[in-house]
Amino acid sequence: MLINCVAYRHGVKLADIAVEAISDHLSVPDTLVWVALRDPSDEELATMQREFGLHELAVEDARHGHQRPKIEEYGDMLFTVVHLLEYGPTDELQRGELAIFAGPNYVVSVRNGSTQGFVGVRARCERSPELLKQGAGFVFYALLDAAVDRYFPLVEELENLVDGIETQIFEPGAARRSIEQLYDVKRRLGVLRHAVLPLVDPVMRLHGSRTPTACTGTQEYFRDVSDHLMRINGTLDALRETVTTAIQVNLSMVTIEESETTKRLAAWAGIFAVATAFVGVWGMNFKYMPELDWRWGYPAALGVIGSVCALMYWRFKKLGWL
Repeated sequence: MLINCVAYRHGVKLADIAVEAISDHLSVPDTLVWVALRDPSDEELATMQREFGLHELAVEDARHGHQRPKIEEYGDMLFTVVHLLEYGPTDELQRGELAIFAGPNYVVSVRNGSTQGFVGVRARCERSPELLKQGAGFVFYALLDAAVDRYFPLVEELENLVDGIETQIFEPGAARRSIEQLYDVKRRLGVLRHAVLPLVDPVMRLHGSRTPTACTGTQEYFRDVSDHLMRINGTLDALRETVTTAIQVNLSMVTIEESETTKRLAAWAGIFAVATAFVGVWGMNFKYMPELDWRWGYPAALGVIGSVCALMYWRFKKLGWL
């Protein structure tokens, strides 16, 4: 679906134009055409390919989706894929994609599988005509920067989740629940890391010694995006280490809890074993057992059993087994 198709000259909006008029505006010097699509059909992508002369391999990637985040050069055109992450109705982290075609005087953005639009990015660029007049490079930066900045709230939420889990690790009986939560956080960290890590090196090259044609004059802006990616990636690595350590601590806590339970069971088993031994001896009913004819034999037997069991209970209690 076509969201908008706008022509700009010297950073100032000329008008919303029809798709059929794109080629006419591209032939005018100092004119930029910015097209935004959402979940486009094959026919719409084919039209954009004809109008802008997009490379067929890049168009195929944008059509099929499920691409690894990347930045590729096709002549004087840059093709970029960025993952768009958001929470779905079931609180599952869902992945959409933003494909960006940036040429000398055009930008085509294709958004797939995401409800978060980039209308605010266009408004931001239009409010700064002195920056927008730098051309496709600045628009490309603005879209990439907006997509990367959306990772920060997700990272912050995961940090809060990890902090909350860490506070309950040593609560009695919370170890198993914490492990489930930690594995869920680890899975989300993996999704985020797969979105961020592949972009780190390609974005660094955008402000390096060999700058692509589409980014000429805007290198310093991409340094800012690169810094954001490095910061996010560093935070994700730190969180992964924290989660791994927390999982190990939780597993140790589970082992300790099981050991404590085993010790309690063993202590009670020992106490009952002594009582069973005494009862077994006195319950054999031999004819010449001296206790059989003693008037106080039964209370004395119970007293001996109770005293020994109490002594063992006290001893186990002192050892911390009960």
